[in-house]
Amino acid sequence: MKYFELIRGEQDKISLQAYGFNLLFSALLPATFIFWIFSVLEYDLLWGNVWNYRISFFKGYLMTIFLSFAALILSTILGIFVGLIQQSKIIALRMLARGYVEFIRGTPILVQILIFYYVIANAIGLDNRIFVGICIMSIFSSAYIAEIIRSGIESVSQSQWETAISLGFTKIQIYRLIILPQVVKRILPPLTGQFAALIKDSSLLSVIAIKEVTMAAREINAATFSTLESYLPLALAYLLLTIPISMMTRRLEKSYNYES
Repeated sequence: MKYFELIRGEQDKISLQAYGFNLLFSALLPATFIFWIFSVLEYDLLWGNVWNYRISFFKGYLMTIFLSFAALILSTILGIFVGLIQQSKIIALRMLARGYVEFIRGTPILVQILIFYYVIANAIGLDNRIFVGICIMSIFSSAYIAEIIRSGIESVSQSQWETAISLGFTKIQIYRLIILPQVVKRILPPLTGQFAALIKDSSLLSVIAIKEVTMAAREINAATFSTLESYLPLALAYLLLTIPISMMTRRLEKSYNYES
């Protein structure tokens, strides 16, 4: 028994070393490429030019975090609701949900931001830019989430529904015990992409004067004329938001990794 435990421990150690080597290689390769690019361009990064604006950048970053995660939660709730309505037996509700999804997905988000803020929000007396921005992002993203959920539900074969009904399952039991586990497993990858897109699309809210991190970077660039020094931290800031979502989703995928 101790012999097999020793062998297993050695295998884990080798696997960990191999993982560390591959991680180091995957990090060094792009770093070397970036270093080569800057050496060819002979561009000197002058971080001192933008350092004085670090507080403005940080405040913009906090605003981006707030906007993104508030919209993420609201869009998920709304997307689930619209996705389930598309499965309704009431034809009018299905058509309404379908029209909503097609209209939102078929028009640019920039146009939606401008129309929603300058037309709809003004008409109903909404003047809180942050609240309006969250609503716009939620409405836009929920249409894509609704389609992801609808396709996930419809991917479950009809025979599973019929078998569950023949066994006496109620509709709630069918969704909770049979449909939901399979749907969650199948929609996690596209949901991850949509959540990442939602975070990046929050940069467009600068057109209605919401000072999030992209607008802060633009202001720093305008004040210092240090383009790369302003936008490289911006790229890193978005990566720090999107990578944890991808990692968390992969862990969830593993927890649902079973044969359906």
